[in-house]
Amino acid sequence: MRSLTKILREHIRAEGLKPGDRLFQGEKGGILAGSVIRRAWRTARQEVLTPHEFDSPLGRRVYDWRNTRLTKWLNYGVPPAQVAEWAGTSVAVLLATYARCIVGQLPDLKRRIEAGGDLPELSEG
Repeated sequence: MRSLTKILREHIRAEGLKPGDRLFQGEKGGILAGSVIRRAWRTARQEVLTPHEFDSPLGRRVYDWRNTRLTKWLNYGVPPAQVAEWAGTSVAVLLATYARCIVGQLPDLKRRIEAGGDLPELSEG
């Protein structure tokens, strides 16, 4: 299965799109109507999700996937400055929104700090 990123990059190359061009256009080259986006999104969700997942909040709004991706990048250990740049936001806004979503990094961070010999007492929570 090809990643969405690869599919979109192929589409951009094939269409000769430049920065600032619309990836998906309305009938007259303008912005797509919200109703068109919502119908397409609902259809896509029905195609790829199980009935249980479709009935859940999983990706109910297009924006939900953005939140999921940013959270994953932060949890993978991508530096917040890089995630903020990719997301087109500031580090302050990113961390204000996602700081409590970052999980699972404490053991690795403690090992790295211990290796440097400068580990303060940290709570497990």
